[in-house]
Amino acid sequence: MKNRRSFLKKAVAGVTLAGLIPFAKSSNAGEVKITGALMHHVFFWLKEPENKAHRKQFEKAMNDLIRVETIKMSHIGIPAATEERGVVENSYTYSYMVMFDSLNDQNIYQKHPIHLKFIEKNSHLWDKVVVYDSVD
Repeated sequence: MKNRRSFLKKAVAGVTLAGLIPFAKSSNAGEVKITGALMHHVFFWLKEPENKAHRKQFEKAMNDLIRVETIKMSHIGIPAATEERGVVENSYTYSYMVMFDSLNDQNIYQKHPIHLKFIEKNSHLWDKVVVYDSVD
């Protein structure tokens, strides 16, 4: 009986989530405005961007880093293959963006053991780091 209830709960949750997907895709930016948050956007230039072992280590480290509990949203990416324009900066190796509810949450993140370990174990991999923090 317990397995059946567990299955039914998961099935209902899945159907509900699937039903929300069309609405999420049809919303526009004005309907999904983020307010009161701190966005922390970091760009990394690896010393050896073609080194597969370094990339694997760095990607794992970034995925470990997003486990810090004060992070509300995250995105890890690489440069998009968009058209070349004078205003587009795409020489970086990785983009790391996280959102916090407040400046205090971001301060906790900065001193968090996971963040400090990330820097200690991976800073030898990068040549350059640029950080943009923004609030509304």
